[in-house]
Formats: sequence, structure tokens, C-alpha cells
Amino acid sequence: MTTPASSPPVLVLFRDDFRLTDNPALHAACATGQPVLCVAVQDEVFKPEGVIGWWMGQACTALATALARRGGSLLVPQGETLPVVCDLVKTTGASQVFWNRRYDPAGRETDTTLKSVLTEQGVTVHSLAARLLHEPWTVRTGAGQPYRIFTAWWRAARELGEPALPLPAPAEIRFAPVPEPYSTATTPSALHAPDLPADATLAAQYWPCSENAAQTALDEFLETALVHYETDRDRPDREGTSGLSPYLRAGLISARQVWHAARKAEARSGDHLNTEKFLSELGWRDFAWMQLFYEPDMPTRNLRPEFDQMAWQNDAEAFQIWKDGCTGYPLVDAGMRELRATGTMHNRVRMVVASFLTKHLLTDWRKGERWFYERLVDADPAMNAMNWQWCAGTGIDASPWFRIFNPVGQSEKFDPSGAYIRTWVPELAALPDKLIHTPWKLDATLARHLKFVPGSTYPHPVVDLKQARAIALERYKTLKPAG
Repeated sequence: MTTPASSPPVLVLFRDDFRLTDNPALHAACATGQPVLCVAVQDEVFKPEGVIGWWMGQACTALATALARRGGSLLVPQGETLPVVCDLVKTTGASQVFWNRRYDPAGRETDTTLKSVLTEQGVTVHSLAARLLHEPWTVRTGAGQPYRIFTAWWRAARELGEPALPLPAPAEIRFAPVPEPYSTATTPSALHAPDLPADATLAAQYWPCSENAAQTALDEFLETALVHYETDRDRPDREGTSGLSPYLRAGLISARQVWHAARKAEARSGDHLNTEKFLSELGWRDFAWMQLFYEPDMPTRNLRPEFDQMAWQNDAEAFQIWKDGCTGYPLVDAGMRELRATGTMHNRVRMVVASFLTKHLLTDWRKGERWFYERLVDADPAMNAMNWQWCAGTGIDASPWFRIFNPVGQSEKFDPSGAYIRTWVPELAALPDKLIHTPWKLDATLARHLKFVPGSTYPHPVVDLKQARAIALERYKTLKPAG
């Protein structure tokens, strides 16, 4: 409830943590007993375009709705973070500012400058840990260096013990009045969030955006899918993954909440194997942010410098065919079409399409990384870059270049009946299970019966897998080790 301020307010800045539960900055601000002003600055530097821009706008709106239910509001002023926050402090007389730490290069630079300026003005700044299980600098080798191999990093992280328990939502938020100059900055129209791309026809349906939706997704996963996670996580034809990555990306749920909920589910079921595999995925997320922290140009630079010599083909037409899901390889095309329509793609299929682009089409991984960042509802600067470098073999702990996913073999193994393919490549729906992975093998009689015209109903393969693989391996041989 908003009450007249008898003491100076404190400011809470929301950026990628649009939740009330387990929000250390909000929790600490409320604990001061002073009135709280909740702020999400609409800084163009930090407003992504595409599907992730839409999603973050939805998450911000969801937080505003949650605060309104409590009798307060979320201030969404437009402008650069530094001058906007400094003006808010001056206008309101705020004595303290709270935020949860960011680890991306631009976020770190902005927050460091802001903290310095505010401190000089006599304002107390509180920067808290909320995004990860382990902050990037906390898990280090015996020599004090960052780890370069995930398995070693994960082992060391586990030795630190269980993450802290998540914080409850504040029992009460004493809201500060909105200052008069900012009275119009609390309306939904002030948010200016980008719209979904026109072809993302299913994203809004697939991704309800709220803390409650995130919690529901977690509960349903733990109740129905965790017990099969070790095997079903690789099956795009099954509901085997948690679907939590978009909610973690926008901070609608925290990694600590997910961790401890999984631990409670493990205590009930005794299923240690599947729980550990699932928790390691939260570790993989932390590991990505550790890499970005120490390698801030990871989205644009080969972490293995010998790949700077790679003779990428970068065929613009082939790249467009890949983006459109018209490569002639059903699993690749199903994944790319799922991405366009829903803003997501099954993780196993992400690896297949990334391998296909970089190794069969010899296209620079950075092109794929940018396309994913534009189209993913869970587009994350650390995870997206690290995973692309992993698939391309250019990262510090990456799949070797010669590990080239065969899209047909992957399809037959992980989507054996073609259920996933039929969902996203409907022109192949009538093909028998055995041929849906290789429609070019359809004999003329059956093709006529099904009214299937190779190259017209569905495109011919854009490349020959065997030849493309040989070219990729030959290109790799020409790279000289760095140093």
C-alpha cells in the first residue's frame, strides 16, 4: 500500500529480475522500513529487439501488475540509466539505492559508474547477488584462476555446498508515492516494449508471462518429467525438459528457487540420478556467465584463436535456407520452424542445427548466434554465445570440430516416429516413420500415392552430408595452432 513518506524513500532498480520472490534487492529495501520506489529504467542500451525484447517487456509488465495488486506501482522512465537514476534520487531525496548485480559487460560498466556517482553524492548503494547460484568469481582453481573445463568447475562448485535458501516475497511493501514529474511513467503505454515478429505466431500462446506461470512450469516439470529427465531431455518428441529457461532469463523465477524445489522433489522420490542431471544444467548456466565475465567479447570472438583462420563459406543463400527451415533435412527444418513460430527450440535440436550451419554449411557461428539472439524467447548473452562456441568447436570447453552431428542419425535416434518433425514440417506428415527422416528416398510409386513431389512438396537437401563433412574436416586441417 502506498503511504505518505515520513522518511526519504529507497529506490529498487529492476533489470532482469522481474519477481517479488527471492529478490534480494527488493527484500533488503523493504527491510529498511523506509518507503520503497520500484523502478525499471527503459534504457535503450539494455532494450533488446526481437522476441527477447518482447519477452522482457512482458516480464516488466507482469511485475507492474504484481506490484499493483499490492497497492503500488512500477516506475518505467525512459532514458539513460545514469541521468535517470540520479534525477530520481535528487527529486525524491532517496537515501539508498538497491539493485541485483549484473555480469554482462555493459551492465557491469553502467552499474560501476552509477555506484561511484551515487556514492559521491552521499547515497548508499547496495548491490546484491540474485541471478546465479555462484557468482562468476567465486569458483576458482587452486591457483586462483577461472576454470576452463565445466566438469572441473562443477565439481569445485559442488564442494562449496548447497546454495542459500530462496527468500520469500516481502510480507509488506511500503510504497513511496510516485514523484510528480514521473506520474506518467507508470502506465503500460510508457513501457514501449517491441512487438513480436509477425511470424512468431505461437510465442504468446506458448509463453504465459508471470511469476505464477514460472512456478507452475516448475511444479509440473518436477511432478511429471523429472523422473525421466536423464533420457527424455534429448527427445524433442516428448515433454522431457523443464521449459524454465525463458523464466530464468527474465528473472520471473530464480536459480535458487529451482534448485531447492528440485531438492525437495528428490527427497520425496529418492531419484538422485535425474535430479543431479537437472541441477547440472543450472551449473552449465553459471559456467556460461563465468565465461562471459572473464571473456566479455565471447559473443563475437573465437575463444580458440586458431579458428580466426577458418575459411568460412558464408553462403548467404544457404544461410537464408537454414533460417527458413528449408534445408531438406527434416530435423533441422523442424527446429528452425519451431524457433520462428514459438521463440524456442528443443535443446538437442539446437545442437543439431548449430552443427549443421557451422560444419555442413561452413557458416561462421556468429551469424547463427545473432539469429538465435533475435528469435529466442530465452536469448541469454552468456548461454547463447557459449553454446554456439561449444557447437562450433571454437570455445574454451567445446565439442571438437570433428564431432559433426549427422541430422539424419540424430533424427532417427531422438525422434524415431517423426512426431516432432510432423508437428513442425507438416508437408511430411503423411510419410511413413521409416522415411520421414529421409524423404529423398521415397520411391516414385509411394510418392505418387501420397501426392508428394520431391523438391516441390519439400525441398531437396541443400548439401550432401558426406561431401560437406569431408570439406569441413579438410578446412579444419588447415588451421594452425595458436601461439
